[in-house]
Amino acid sequence: MSNFGLLNWFILSSYAAGTIALGLFLNRKVQTADHYYLGNRTTPWWAIGLSVMATYTGALTFLGGPAWAYNEGLSVIFIHINYPIAVFVVISVFIPFFYNSGVASIFEYLERRFGRVSRLVMSSVFLFGNIIYSGIMLYTTALVIEFITDIDVVTAIVFVSVIAMTYTLLGGMSAVIWTDVAQSFILLAGIFVVLFLLINALPLPLVETLQQSKEKGMLDPFEFSVAPDKVATIWTGVLAMSIYHIVVYGVNQMMIQRTLAAKTIGDAKKAYIMMGYAAFLIYAVLFILGILLHEFFDGATFENSNTVILEFVALSKIPGLMGLITVAVVAAAMSSLDSSLNSMATVTNIDFYQQYFKKDGSPQHYLRAARIFTVMWGLLVIGPAILFTASDGSVLEVLSKLGSFFVGSKLSMYFLGFYSKHTTERGLLLGVAAGFLTLLYVEYFMIIAWPWYCAIGGFVSVTVGWIGSIAIDGFQDKHHVCTVQGQKKFFEENMLPIKSNGWYVLPGKVDPQSYGLLIFFVVCLISLYVLHSMI
Repeated sequence: MSNFGLLNWFILSSYAAGTIALGLFLNRKVQTADHYYLGNRTTPWWAIGLSVMATYTGALTFLGGPAWAYNEGLSVIFIHINYPIAVFVVISVFIPFFYNSGVASIFEYLERRFGRVSRLVMSSVFLFGNIIYSGIMLYTTALVIEFITDIDVVTAIVFVSVIAMTYTLLGGMSAVIWTDVAQSFILLAGIFVVLFLLINALPLPLVETLQQSKEKGMLDPFEFSVAPDKVATIWTGVLAMSIYHIVVYGVNQMMIQRTLAAKTIGDAKKAYIMMGYAAFLIYAVLFILGILLHEFFDGATFENSNTVILEFVALSKIPGLMGLITVAVVAAAMSSLDSSLNSMATVTNIDFYQQYFKKDGSPQHYLRAARIFTVMWGLLVIGPAILFTASDGSVLEVLSKLGSFFVGSKLSMYFLGFYSKHTTERGLLLGVAAGFLTLLYVEYFMIIAWPWYCAIGGFVSVTVGWIGSIAIDGFQDKHHVCTVQGQKKFFEENMLPIKSNGWYVLPGKVDPQSYGLLIFFVVCLISLYVLHSMI
């Protein structure tokens, strides 16, 4: 596709210039490394919530969501229906531990609970996983730019990486969050503009189109199959992927680091609750979009299914629309990439540089180091992005499968850290190794759908870690202060308030506001059933 047009180029270049201008504006407020990591803890909760939402429902969702539903139908919605459950657990257990600690890296918790080696292992796993994640982000965006403008894919990858790296380098976490706010609105505008145009372009009225989709089996979300090789079923969605998303949102530095930038723990929790409501609705719209595109194109096969939404936009021939959609996808990718670069720079600086190379540097020294690491990671992620250009499946599914390999080890470390009295570092690391080796065996010698990887890896890691700890180091006399029970005792002995401004500070306590998430989850299930029955 060519002839992008002057108007579309103006829209795209204005967006790129605007993000850099915002980074320059916020640069004057970044005086220390803590400002770079956490934005001086002055960011409003709603901005953090939009930033979290924009990061995880980014370019992969905009392109990969419709592509997935285009091929598989509405059954894939159960992979993402579990966000309310995940957020309910995260804000009750994970956020209090990390927010109360006052640190910028969540991996410091592991050193306090177990030891330095566990912190080193998990921070390394995070960096490795995020290189892959960022590579897919860049690939997705380059795919759009190449498809629309005929610019070479490698050039597009470098362009996006340099822009995101520049404003993140300048403004730190504040630039990440506030550009994400703008990017979330651009993304939502793109989604609903395409949906409106698509509904009006359908050969049949919307209701008749949906009835036609139902007859083809595209609108049945309730797949009750217990076959272990089925990816999208009610069991993988409610059980396996709930565990997956608890870990993704609970022990992902890229996500949690935003909540650490909140003014209060209540603001941190409100930001996540906002995302818990919004994420499923966005995925639902995108999956419906994919199903309607399937009817519009009559199930035609594309060389790369991730371009299906772009194929439709190209046919509309509305002036400036392709520029808006291009900006929407670029914005979505950058909202994920900037978060990734900032969090990788934070972890590299705190968990490696300060721990092993420079322990007595000034706040300004560590700020310079953080910016250097941002540039380093911004350049390094270009390599994986180029490698992913060979992929032609749904990038959303590819990312989810890759991420599932690491979820089990993260789950075991933090689950045992929070709730186990007897787990020690040596047993924990033995469990992590056993879980990862088990998943390698499952991948190469068994036929099991990837959503179950997190449950399998987590179960093996937790079981082996607990038994191994007792076998190696014996039973422990008391709960560590960094466990839920240890925290409860610590609060009681020091007569600390368990609430602050109406929100629980003590880990393991459920805020009344959180129960709305569970009600919302039930409402989503009922709505899907009603939708399927009425059409």
